[in-house]
Amino acid sequence: MGDLQYGIDPKRLGEYADEIKQIHEKGIEIAIVIGGGNIFRGVAGASAGMDRVQGDYMGMLATVINGMALQGALEEKGMKTRLQTALKMESIAEPYIKRRADRHLEKGRIVIFGAGTGNPYFTTDTAAVLRGIEINANVILKGTRVDGVYDCDPEKNAAAVKFDFISFDDVLKKGLNVMDTTAFTLSQENKLPIVVFDMNTAGNLLKICEGENIGTVVNI
Repeated sequence: MGDLQYGIDPKRLGEYADEIKQIHEKGIEIAIVIGGGNIFRGVAGASAGMDRVQGDYMGMLATVINGMALQGALEEKGMKTRLQTALKMESIAEPYIKRRADRHLEKGRIVIFGAGTGNPYFTTDTAAVLRGIEINANVILKGTRVDGVYDCDPEKNAAAVKFDFISFDDVLKKGLNVMDTTAFTLSQENKLPIVVFDMNTAGNLLKICEGENIGTVVNI
């Protein structure tokens, strides 16, 4: 949303594309799972009386809209992309096929995964971890509004303490909120590390990929 109340801010979209281009030029294989909360949240719809399944499918469609917008921003800056969706919509995107995604990545294309897992009751966090496992990703980079994992909400408590590194077990013991439980457990079981970082600070993505201590690393 950027500074908007809802929808897509072209300025913010361009900033993200610039960040992604910096690591793409390093030869890093990039797959992106994008949310849809700037357009519609299924959970919010359900809390307002809407059928949860219907709301979740609407949320999945919102992620495809965002995926198309990001795809356009990336290609405008000279990067090759492919948008794959968990729901079939052949006129605008490829259906998700693991082998095809692998091949795109090998060819240096950025792959955007839309429509979450294609199933209601699963978040885009879960979709990110699931796709990460399927394509043998090295790490999940979770971009948020805060610069890592804290012992309490830093947006509500100025005395919150940030962790540079924390184990999966300690996250569970301390009851910290890194991502939803299904996604987190899936990541833990498959030993797929997570880096939580502030996605709105310029240069963070490149710094992470160059090994700098940015955000919080969650690992075994």
